[in-house]
Amino acid sequence: MTFPDSLGAPPWITDGAWGTELQKRGLPPGGCPDAWNLTNPDAVSEVAQAYVDAGSQIILTNTFRANGVSLAGAGLAARAREINVAGVRLSRQAAGGHALVFASMGPTGKMLVTGEIDEDSLLAAFRAQAEALATEGPDALLLETFSDLEEAAIALGAALTTGLPVVVSFAFDSGKNKDRTMMGVAPERAATRMAEAGAAAIGSNCGVGIEAAAAVCRRLHAACSLPVWMKPNAGLPEVGPGGEVVYRATAEEFAGHAAELRDAGASFIGGCCGSTPGFIRALAAAKPGWGSDR
Repeated sequence: MTFPDSLGAPPWITDGAWGTELQKRGLPPGGCPDAWNLTNPDAVSEVAQAYVDAGSQIILTNTFRANGVSLAGAGLAARAREINVAGVRLSRQAAGGHALVFASMGPTGKMLVTGEIDEDSLLAAFRAQAEALATEGPDALLLETFSDLEEAAIALGAALTTGLPVVVSFAFDSGKNKDRTMMGVAPERAATRMAEAGAAAIGSNCGVGIEAAAAVCRRLHAACSLPVWMKPNAGLPEVGPGGEVVYRATAEEFAGHAAELRDAGASFIGGCCGSTPGFIRALAAAKPGWGSDR
């Protein structure tokens, strides 16, 4: 995977959470954020622009659950292509040539192992989404928050048909040491399988907070020669007094651990759940102190 000289040397700063930022702008709990690409495009643009303004060198698209299988639950499967196309356009406009755009693709939420969905249905859903995203010319596709290695492999195969670079990121949030996916996949297994299948980068997002992410990053980096993508949460989630999910880490605390990720081999650093444009601003401010270029 190559990038324009304008990005400079790695690690590159990505963006932060999208869902919570849209909720601040009125997205109801349990609502379909992807649909806002059509119904509330100004709010989606605001989130993308906020990350560009904060210093993100790479921003994502509001298309995480925009595959036909996931959208069917909201009665929007027929509008999947429209939603994906709009998502890339909105992020591309916000980037304005100052940041790259990686189009987000998440899992379907259906499990192969239980027979809830079959491989052909997964392949068709991911291929349709990847093709729709590719029509708007993103710089790469990002498969994020995967836990099932087989579903990730199917999604990767579908995404690669576009000819775009594909980053594959897993959520390592289970097991005694929080170093396995929900389906029991270890970092080494994920890295090896995705590298062999043609991924351009391997990574981890969501799961643990940044203070514990370096261990997973180090293992991904050691297991293959691919660049490593890291977007940990803003600390571990807690339940607030009103039943809401709360992330306690501050932007300064988050940025204070970024050098550890860099030293562990991360080529991309950003935030996932609970992070905000303020977290990205803190990362951008801290980057000059992360040490010499690799």
